[in-house]
Amino acid sequence: QVQLVESGGGLVHAGGTLRLSCAASGSILSINVMGWYRQAPGKQRELVARISSDGSTAYADSVKGRFSISRDNAKNTVYLQMNSLKPEDTSVYYCNADLERIGLFGFYDYWGQGTQVTVSS
Repeated sequence: QVQLVESGGGLVHAGGTLRLSCAASGSILSINVMGWYRQAPGKQRELVARISSDGSTAYADSVKGRFSISRDNAKNTVYLQMNSLKPEDTSVYYCNADLERIGLFGFYDYWGQGTQVTVSS
């Protein structure tokens, strides 16, 4: 069994900050890419940021310069620091991990349950 548990969402005024955390636990052998996605009502889920096991990162154009992704490999945890938040950042944010389980060959995608981020104007 593998679980991804997110925390840190909430309500914030425009210009504010939030920090999301996602901890992966269970029968994990190794984790390749970890990332954050978001989905607003009526819209498709989109990539926000991702980070590889070697620390290389990628961001959606809409969050570049405002959001920062990092990870603690020893804790199987990924973070998303969100600064200068805008109302259009309002979404449910989902954690994603591409990982290999003990006893199961190959890497597969796992998702967290999502955490709501609401930015008021």
